[in-house]
Amino acid sequence: MKALQNYRNLVEKIDGFCRSIEKKYFDLIACRKGCDSCCRHISLFPVEAVNLSVALRRLPADESSYIREKACAATADGPCPLLENGACLLYQARPIICRTHGLPILTREFDRPSVDFCPRNFKGVESLPGNAIIDLDLLNTSLAAINALFVSELHGGNPPEKERLTIAEALLLEDFSFAR
Repeated sequence: MKALQNYRNLVEKIDGFCRSIEKKYFDLIACRKGCDSCCRHISLFPVEAVNLSVALRRLPADESSYIREKACAATADGPCPLLENGACLLYQARPIICRTHGLPILTREFDRPSVDFCPRNFKGVESLPGNAIIDLDLLNTSLAAINALFVSELHGGNPPEKERLTIAEALLLEDFSFAR
């Protein structure tokens, strides 16, 4: 789907940046398969929801049916419906937040910068260089802009009825007119 290309380009850049952090700090990062306490049922922008839906449609019928069944049983405050035995069933298409979770992120609250990461990671590290920190505001601004363009292209400039969809809703999309 051509309308997803900007999102996929952003994902490629984020993945490259995350890989460089993970390679450089491999011994200080505890996040691995099975470390899934942060894998919650979250909401997504339409661009990420459609990306998940497209990835699901590419799976063999038995796998996609199984994932849809899990999505139907998912609860809003429960674990991610894509979580199975400590791993993501659609790992290659996982949302951006899942790609960056646990790594050092820079946030700003009341113009005060703060760096946060999973408490299991970077134990004993007092500071990190700027090239090992993800600027969450910049990332979110980029994602929001890409989503706005995506929605505009997909829906002819009409604002979507729903600004965000849960992962389960994304997995259950029958078509992409959900936002009209």
